[in-house]
Amino acid sequence: MEKKPQIDLFGAGALIGFALLLAFNQVVIKVTNGGLQPVFFAGVRSAGAVLCIWLWLRWRGIPLQFVPGTRIAGFTIGFVFAFEFLCLFIALDLTAVSRASVIFYSMPVWLSLMAHFIMPDDKITLAKAVGLGLAVSGVALAILTRSDGAGSLWGDLAALGAAIGWAGAAMLAKASPLARVRPEIQLFWQVAVSAPILLIAALFFGPLIRDLQPIHIAGLLFQIVVVVSAGFIFWLWLLSIYPASGVASFSFLSPVLSVGLGWLLLGEQIGPSLIGALVLVAAGILLINRSKSRKTSV
Repeated sequence: MEKKPQIDLFGAGALIGFALLLAFNQVVIKVTNGGLQPVFFAGVRSAGAVLCIWLWLRWRGIPLQFVPGTRIAGFTIGFVFAFEFLCLFIALDLTAVSRASVIFYSMPVWLSLMAHFIMPDDKITLAKAVGLGLAVSGVALAILTRSDGAGSLWGDLAALGAAIGWAGAAMLAKASPLARVRPEIQLFWQVAVSAPILLIAALFFGPLIRDLQPIHIAGLLFQIVVVVSAGFIFWLWLLSIYPASGVASFSFLSPVLSVGLGWLLLGEQIGPSLIGALVLVAAGILLINRSKSRKTSV
């Protein structure tokens, strides 16, 4: 499929669908944590994704080659990926999907801050600064207020750690030698390195198996095949066709949809403070991405 200069109807539908998948993904993790210890669950997910991505590479005829000079960056992004999902899976075990999602999807905030100091052509503009202020205020509001009585401080802080880890992995993919390799190889590095790290770390977080039921196995398979393998590859395919700024402009939908699904599927309580935090984070993400879009069009 040829590259498009802007998001068309198909692209908009695909990005909305992907945002919905990411939102539903939070619910799946929350439910599956009931049968598998979170860190062990994350490790098995990465291990399964290694096989799926390898099969994808074989099917597409893409050689699994590690470009010279990228190995240190590859191991580093794998460690950061492991940290990100260790934090996220623990967060969804300790706090509500709605709270964790509002904090986790603040990732563009931390990525913009990193880019300001690392990428010379991606400085913080006035519009981006306002967006950062709104989103950070939303994260602080979500963490510091508990009028809805849900979640825990440690769970919220773990979600924040996951957001910062996600931003770190994205920055490594963009600014390290890994920027020279195919996105599928970047993803392979992340799951291949993170799998043994998470599986070893799981030994320090209690019993590996909880009350395992068929629904938990289904959730694990959904994570491996649909989310990490097919979902991430589909996302990378969209990025190869549409402008990155246009793709990023849909990112505000994920926390909104996650809060909605947490309420609809899990019966989570959504108090005024969480709604306020959601509005602030979503508005901040919109401003940050609009700033990027305008800069790209100049």
